[in-house]
Amino acid sequence: MKKVIKRIVIILIALLLILGAYGAYVLTSYYRLPDNLTLEVKRNGANFYFEDAQPYTTGKFYWAMTYNTGFGAYQKDFSFFMDGGKSSWAEDEDSVIASVCGMGEIINNVNPDFVFLQEVDVDSTRSYHVDQTEILNQFVKGYYYTFAQNYDSPFLFFPPWQPHGVSKSGLLTYSKGQITDAMRRSLPISESLSKLLDLDRCYSVSRIPIENGKSLCLYNMHMSAYGTNDSIRDKQLAMLYADMEADYKKGNYVICGGDFNCDLKEEQEENVPQWAKSFPRESLPKGFRLAIDEAKEENIAHNTCRSADKPYDEETSYTITLDGFIISDNINVNYYQHMDWGYEFSDHEPVIMQFRME
Repeated sequence: MKKVIKRIVIILIALLLILGAYGAYVLTSYYRLPDNLTLEVKRNGANFYFEDAQPYTTGKFYWAMTYNTGFGAYQKDFSFFMDGGKSSWAEDEDSVIASVCGMGEIINNVNPDFVFLQEVDVDSTRSYHVDQTEILNQFVKGYYYTFAQNYDSPFLFFPPWQPHGVSKSGLLTYSKGQITDAMRRSLPISESLSKLLDLDRCYSVSRIPIENGKSLCLYNMHMSAYGTNDSIRDKQLAMLYADMEADYKKGNYVICGGDFNCDLKEEQEENVPQWAKSFPRESLPKGFRLAIDEAKEENIAHNTCRSADKPYDEETSYTITLDGFIISDNINVNYYQHMDWGYEFSDHEPVIMQFRME
């Protein structure tokens, strides 16, 4: 009996040591990239169309698209463990490649001037270490682009049935016009242990010269979701607004596209989930507005994000609009639409906008 008890004690001590070592590994592996980090601007090959294109100018219409790619995992039958579903990884490597190719085809067919992408994995267990920028670059050819890392986690042994593993992901911004400079800004995040789920939130700023001597400033944003309280979101928006206002006061044109993790529609439904909070419209600084407010109702009837607590069902799945654009008052919207792909490739849908600078 004593030997049995001794063995049990040894096993418990060993388990505690392993858990302690793992906890130390996770905590010591955590890091944040420095703020105001200059981003490398790359060009995805040459293309005769772009070589002969005229400089961007006022009074002409251009297209922008924002799309949260869901790390290539969220096909219709996918449910995510952090939303109450079952899966932590994509189904397999082939499904990741197929999803990213599908989204690449959509971008290629729309042929926008500017593209804001979120949750693009470059080396993650959850997406079988597929570098999704390499795949997207096969479809979005001839564009200048920047990549801002906002997620680089140590190996997470959760959930136990399918450990999430390591994740390296970020924001990818494309522009047909030359990006002359780009910067990554580190957002405020929680200082509690919940930061291990939120990691290194950021937004990127890419600047394109306009013929009148001003710049078009593209802000790619993915606000916090899991483990975040209102005060953190308020701080994130305050920081974003300060930079946007500074650009606007210089006479520049500002477009912020992305996943705001807040409901952008003005009219709220009743009995919505706790996480489906309204975007704080009252917080928008003077000179800025939500572009969705200028859309025709029929063009935004389809929501841009589905709940991932279960596989997608058109009749029963909860949907909400989290994706869109904030624009400065020197930009006019001509057309705005939530594209409807039936959540075929991601738990989000692309949003497109035609605009002109005044």
